[in-house]
Amino acid sequence: MAVRLFEGREHAAAYLRYRVEPRELITKIMDYLKEKTAKPFNLAVDVGCGSGQGTILLAPYFTQVVGTDVSPAQVEMALANSNPPNVSYRTCPAEELPFAASEVDLLTAMTAAHWFDRRWLLQEADRVLRPGGCLALLSYTMDMELEYRDVSPALNDICKEFYAALLPFRSAYLGSGSVQIYRDMFDSCLYADKEWNECLPVKRPVPLNSYIGMVETFSSYQSLLQKDPAGAQRLSNNIRNKLLSAMGVTSPDTEVVVVVKYFYWLACKL
Repeated sequence: MAVRLFEGREHAAAYLRYRVEPRELITKIMDYLKEKTAKPFNLAVDVGCGSGQGTILLAPYFTQVVGTDVSPAQVEMALANSNPPNVSYRTCPAEELPFAASEVDLLTAMTAAHWFDRRWLLQEADRVLRPGGCLALLSYTMDMELEYRDVSPALNDICKEFYAALLPFRSAYLGSGSVQIYRDMFDSCLYADKEWNECLPVKRPVPLNSYIGMVETFSSYQSLLQKDPAGAQRLSNNIRNKLLSAMGVTSPDTEVVVVVKYFYWLACKL
């Protein structure tokens, strides 16, 4: 059974504003696809597309790119983007994709597949992918790090406090960690041609406030926010103030480098 989250308008807007675009992962995916199958690449489908940050990145490589999401609020936010003319969006469950059999060149889910009905997702991917088409599932671990001058270790100790405070609010659906979910899906995929990639650090310079905003988009923080809005705000403020103090600055717009640790797996339908 799939889990439905990230459906409120405010959450969708925060998702668009703060989530990191996985440009480096798109390069890895396209290198794999080019190695496995011949052009032209007609159709890419980004399942659980959210507000479309990753969907747009596929546009230069395909005749048509379609982002799908079960949340109307997320699709509405994606449509509000400045989208290339070959990008469109549809509202539908990941397990019931509106595409014909053997129609899709690339099916991907970026930081979303752990919320789907995993068995049905793999079956649906196999149905819509053409021979030579590829499946790419990616996500990142919760332990993002910060880099700032010579105080990075102190900052990351504070970040660990943030994550530890959110751990009790983590969805039971995710179990002990999302990496194991993706490993299980990888093992369940029957394609002979597949590869697992453990960690690809993606670094982005962002204002400190954007790092806080990104953590606030996590499902665990949103769960805390629903149960105890004041407590969630206190936690964010406390972590922000500790980070500012360790950095020796007063402005939350001070730029830091956030390090997001992606993992991903790729498979080709023969």
